[in-house]
Amino acid sequence: MHSTKQESERLLSPRERAERMRATFRAKFGGEPELWARAPGRVDLMGSHTDYNLGFVLTLPISRDTWIAARATGGNEVRVHSMNFDADERFTLPVTSHSEQWGNYVRGIAATLPLEGFPVGGCELLIQSTVPVESGLSSSAALECALATVFEGLWNWRLSPERKAVLCLKAECDFVGVNCGILDQYSSCLGRQGCALLLDCRDLTTRTVRIADGIQVVICNTMSRRRLVSGEYAQRRADCEQGAAALGVAALRELTLEALAARAGELPEQAERRCRFIIAESARAAELAIALEAGDRAAVSQLCAESFAGARDLYEICSDSMQSMMEAMLHAPGCIGARQAGAGFGGCMVALVESSSVDSFRLSVRESYGHSSGLAPEVYAVDAAEGAQLMEWSMLA
Repeated sequence: MHSTKQESERLLSPRERAERMRATFRAKFGGEPELWARAPGRVDLMGSHTDYNLGFVLTLPISRDTWIAARATGGNEVRVHSMNFDADERFTLPVTSHSEQWGNYVRGIAATLPLEGFPVGGCELLIQSTVPVESGLSSSAALECALATVFEGLWNWRLSPERKAVLCLKAECDFVGVNCGILDQYSSCLGRQGCALLLDCRDLTTRTVRIADGIQVVICNTMSRRRLVSGEYAQRRADCEQGAAALGVAALRELTLEALAARAGELPEQAERRCRFIIAESARAAELAIALEAGDRAAVSQLCAESFAGARDLYEICSDSMQSMMEAMLHAPGCIGARQAGAGFGGCMVALVESSSVDSFRLSVRESYGHSSGLAPEVYAVDAAEGAQLMEWSMLA
């Protein structure tokens, strides 16, 4: 995807955002939207790359989300406009071809749902998002899950949140071509306002986690873009699958660090390092859930530090910009712990900050990272948000 216009629209109130979308819908399609839907992005507080290894992830569906205003039109033509990209997409059903960039996610959902027995018809869709793209906050999953929710409402069928997440993942893997795990879509569909989620990626079950008072989640965007369709992500997954197969398990979730150490000599050195990170990272996700609920700041700090060190040295997903941002976060006032977010290779990072110090933390990170990198970072607090849902106009006011 390309850079977007979303930065100037992030601070709009819900009513201002909705009114701007209504005006754009009228200009693009004529008339009024029939219904509205939204779905959040997410930040993983702990659990980088553990989802496709069927481990644990501590995830936070965030208060940056994708909104869609929609209207059914009859026929088999789908017309789409993205306010962020100021771009249009148009295709006919059934979907028979791919497109470029953001439009491929729309086509992927429209292609996948009918194959699973959930019909999609002609419609007009207007998309606006406050989730930054290519930054590790799951902009693609937010779009996919908002689209599936819109289609539910337009054609009057229903999916459980769990089933919706699985089908959105299928669209991303099979149609878009990103062989990712369930984390992003599950977070976007099953979010609970005010709670993080400890996701068991083997059982697809969750436990809600309430972060102790006084601790605020803050996103720190390096402004260094990343793309997962490249080979690095796929290679990390292949290394993990190689290790699991060599050790005779279906997924790394089934191993402990002790079991890995006993058989480490059976693996290529690179695969062993990847496996060691994943096994430890999955355990850290469950440990961080306990520490955050208890407000155990020392444990939070240690777990985050171990996660970043493993991501840098064992999984090798840290860029120069991420290292610079890590140093800026750790030296900023009120920082309890900081680490990578998403798949790595640039994009966003996450800090857990004393609530009373968020403003001074933000200013310090902007100044320090800007000086070291020459880039202007985005630094903003986020709260836990509800999962994908249809919206009434009263919710937008």
